[in-house]
Amino acid sequence: MNASATPQKLTALQRSERQTKVVQGLSAVLPADTLLWHAEDTTPYECDGLTAYRQRPLVVVLPEDEAQVQQALRACYALNVPVVARGAGTGLSGGAMPHPLGAVLSLARFNRILKVDPVSRTAVVQCGVRNLAISEAAAPLGLYYAPDPSSQIACTIGGNVAENSGGVHCLKYGLTLHNIVKIRGFTMEGEPVVFGSDALDAPGYDLMSAVIGSEGMLAIVTEVTVKLIPKPMLARCIMASFDDIRKAGDAVAAVIAAGIIPAGLEMMDKPMTAAVEDYVHAGYDLTAEAILLCESDGTPEEVEEEIGRMSRVLLARGATKIAVSQSEAERLKFWSGRKNAFPASGRISPDYMCMDSTIPRKRLADILLAIQQMEKKYQLRCANVFHAGDGNLHPLILFDANDADQLHRAELFGADILETSVEMGGTITGEHGVGIEKLNSMCVQFSPQENEQMFGVKRAFDPKSLLNPGKVIPTLQRCVEYGQKLVRGGKLSHPNLERF
Repeated sequence: MNASATPQKLTALQRSERQTKVVQGLSAVLPADTLLWHAEDTTPYECDGLTAYRQRPLVVVLPEDEAQVQQALRACYALNVPVVARGAGTGLSGGAMPHPLGAVLSLARFNRILKVDPVSRTAVVQCGVRNLAISEAAAPLGLYYAPDPSSQIACTIGGNVAENSGGVHCLKYGLTLHNIVKIRGFTMEGEPVVFGSDALDAPGYDLMSAVIGSEGMLAIVTEVTVKLIPKPMLARCIMASFDDIRKAGDAVAAVIAAGIIPAGLEMMDKPMTAAVEDYVHAGYDLTAEAILLCESDGTPEEVEEEIGRMSRVLLARGATKIAVSQSEAERLKFWSGRKNAFPASGRISPDYMCMDSTIPRKRLADILLAIQQMEKKYQLRCANVFHAGDGNLHPLILFDANDADQLHRAELFGADILETSVEMGGTITGEHGVGIEKLNSMCVQFSPQENEQMFGVKRAFDPKSLLNPGKVIPTLQRCVEYGQKLVRGGKLSHPNLERF
C-alpha cells in the first residue's frame, strides 16, 4: 500500500494491523519511551492551531537526539510510512495535522540553546527552542533575534523555518529566511544534510532558501543557526487613529512612499481594536475605524527624526489622533493589543479561522472593504489585524465549529478572501503556510505547469513523497475537482483554473 498517496478507507482491523507493524518496526530501533500509539496518547497530536480539522496518527515518535531522528526516519522509509514533523503545534494552516497512516515526529525534546556567540552575532539552537527564548538568552549580551511572530512565546524556531514566519518587525528586519545562517537536518531516507554555512556564502545552489518555508515537505530540521542583531538604543511607537479605512490604508502606502521603513507598521480595524481593548486595555481609540501602530528604533536622534517624519505623513493622510509612546512601558502597552489579537478574538467567539493572504500595500483599503461585503454575504463576523507594512493580512473569521453550516460558510469566506487577494495582485499566504487550509486556493494561484515544477522539487528531496504528503501542493485531480465545483457554483473567474 502506498500510504503517501491519498489514503484509502481502512477498516478498524486493517488500521490496527498496520499500526502494529509500524510500532514493531520503530520499536526495533528506538527506546520504548520515545513511542506513543494508544489513542489517549496520540489524540493531543491530532491537529495544530487549525483545530477544525483533526486526524490521529498511527504513532507519535519523541526522539531525544539526532541519532534517534535518523533511526526513526530510516525505519519509516523502509516501511513506506509517511512522516509529519511537529514542533509546538501553533501553526494555523494544518501543516502539522497527522497523516492517518503515518507517524508524527515530535521534536519537542530538541529544546536546548547550544551556543550564543556575541562575536559572530549568531546563536546555534535546536529546532524545538521557542522563538522568544532565543532573544531572552541573547539579552545579557545586548543582542536579540528579530523575527517575532505573535505566537513567539510558544512557537519554535523549527516551526518558524517551516513556515518562513515573520512578525510585527519583519518589515525592517526581514522574515525567518533573512535571519538564518545555517540549517542541519535529515532527508526522509535519514541522510544528514546541511543547508547554508557559517561563512557569508555557501557553495552550490541556495537550497536553504528552498527548505525555509517548505512546511516540512523536503527535510526534517534539527538544528538552526540564527543571526542576532544589537538591541536598539531606543524604540518609540506612534498610535494613529483614522475615521475611515481607506485613509488608514492610504497612509500605510504614503509612509513607505516617503522613504521611511518603520521597525513595525501594523493596522487593526474597529472590531479588532474593540476586542483587544476589552482584553488588555492598551489604550486604543475605540471610536476609530482603524488604527495604525508605527514604530521607529535606533539612536535617540534617529528615532526623534523618524517619528517626526511619520507623524507628518500620517496627519497629512487624515489621522484624527496621534499618540507617541513616552516610555518603554507605554510602547509595550501599545503593542500588547496587537500581540494579543488572537487570544482576544477567542474571547468573543467560540472559534475563529485566521487567514493569511498578502496584497500590494496600495490595495489595503480595497481588500478591507471587500471583506466587509463578504461578512454580509456569508453572515459571519470578521475582525482584521495585519502587517500593513508588507501587505500581509490576518482576517479572523469568527464562527462556531460546532455548527456545521457555520464551519462551511467560514471555509467559503476564507477562500473568497484568498482568491480576491490573488485578483488584486497578491498571494494566498504570507507567513502561515498552505498546509491543508489553502490547497484549493493554490489551484487558483498557480497553473498545472507551475504546480508540477513544485512537485519536481519535492521529488528531488523526497522521491517516495513520505514527508508531510497531501499538503501544500495540490494534485491535478484536486484542482480539476475544485474547478468543476466552481463551475457548478456559477463562478470560474481565474485563468489558472481554466487550464485544468
